Amino acid sequence: MHSMHIPERRHPWQVIKPYLNVFDGPLMLILFLLLSVSSMAMYSAGYDHGSRFDDHLRNIMISFVVMWMAALMPPQMLMRLAVPLYTIGVGLLIAVAMFGIVKKGARRWIDVGVVIQPSELLKIAVPLMLAWFFQKREGTLRWQDFAGAAILLVIPVALIAKQPDLGTSLLVLASGFYVIFLAGLSWKVLLGLFLTGMASLPIVWSVLHDYQRQRVLTLIDPTTDPLGKGFHIIQSMIAIGSGGVSGKGWFKGTQAHLEFIPERTTDFLFAVYSEEFGLIGNLALLFIYLLLIGRGLLIAANAPTVFTRLLAGALTMILFTYAFVNMGMVSGILPVVGVPLPFMSYGGTAFVTLGLGVGMLMSIQRHRKLVQT
Repeated sequence: MHSMHIPERRHPWQVIKPYLNVFDGPLMLILFLLLSVSSMAMYSAGYDHGSRFDDHLRNIMISFVVMWMAALMPPQMLMRLAVPLYTIGVGLLIAVAMFGIVKKGARRWIDVGVVIQPSELLKIAVPLMLAWFFQKREGTLRWQDFAGAAILLVIPVALIAKQPDLGTSLLVLASGFYVIFLAGLSWKVLLGLFLTGMASLPIVWSVLHDYQRQRVLTLIDPTTDPLGKGFHIIQSMIAIGSGGVSGKGWFKGTQAHLEFIPERTTDFLFAVYSEEFGLIGNLALLFIYLLLIGRGLLIAANAPTVFTRLLAGALTMILFTYAFVNMGMVSGILPVVGVPLPFMSYGGTAFVTLGLGVGMLMSIQRHRKLVQT
């Protein structure tokens, strides 16, 4: 009489564990610290702002789902997605230019059943595409290859700048530039580009929109229009300065709660945080961002292929650019261009984009460990 084979019952943890192992421990710890600070700042800035805090928590959860899905994908799949994502993104940008939705004088959105902003997709699609481009030319790079990469970068940047959306076009430009630079762009070429850029400033100034010129003039001297274009920067600088060394305390920021800081849950959340937690709080936040960027660069340095190395390096430097530009504009040292503070500012699209980027970093790190074992 044959004994029946009874399958061994697996503990639920054994079933779940492989799916949770995709997360990188150090990155998760850093994100936990950053999102704890983010939740505190958002609760203070948005508690009297409808359901803003609840929506912020929802955006965090959505970004973690996106992060998990991206971390599950092997880098080979990311490579296969590079060309389709880039092509779809550029196609949608062309569609936006032809028959997009206009809001507040800008044509940035398109209705495809739901209203979307295609330029956000390019923040990830451009570095993916360029990393794929250089992977295919590994070991045989010539100046023509860098020229080809520059064309691939300029097309979406020009389409986004035309909408007009200066902030997003600069972020997409930066994301692509980092890939080209990390692929081995010569310092002589960089110097030449810098000098050419400086020489072309008068031409750039002539093609800027009036509101963009006003932003630059306001940056130089915000007091020229203290109740208009300069209001954001002046109030933000007052908030940061009044925080002092140790801050006024949680919920005790007068600039925010007396409605002096515009967009206090989105672009100018850093001003709210600075007023309440002061220089000490700012240094702690900067340290967390340095940990995040350091971990990303470590993943990039140890990545096994050209594609993963370039992609991880670019994704990490995008996080740096987001943080640097946002803190710079809120502090009055850069023009106001509408760039969120990563994993801090309110915004569903930004959280999804950032979650996707960090998920890709985790995928690259996990793949390296699997190759080693």
